[in-house]
Amino acid sequence: MNQVVLIGRLTRDPEMRYTASGTPVSTFSVAVARPGNGEKNDVDFIPVVTWGKLAETCANHLAKGRQVAVLGRLQIRKWQTNEGETRYTAEVVAREVQFLDRPRERVQATASESDEDELPWV
Repeated sequence: MNQVVLIGRLTRDPEMRYTASGTPVSTFSVAVARPGNGEKNDVDFIPVVTWGKLAETCANHLAKGRQVAVLGRLQIRKWQTNEGETRYTAEVVAREVQFLDRPRERVQATASESDEDELPWV
């Protein structure tokens, strides 16, 4: 069985791209605290890959600092550097991503930036 469950915070905004066939792919990294007995807990930075509608949802609604729970599988991806060296990357391919906190509130426009007489869109 290959199943991974993570809870952590995004270290950067999701990066969205599309495959040659048009499939959406979103990648981001999650900081996950490693339990420890000492005063300082270590943190692991784990790359996460999402595909399809899940990728679009993550790219549109997640941002750096948001807390998420990720359910997926571990994948070891083999790739080559520009110099021809073979490298391996461990990443989690997410099947499910739960948003565990609310998005941070956006700063409201000051009076000088908006017209008080203007009616809001409904």
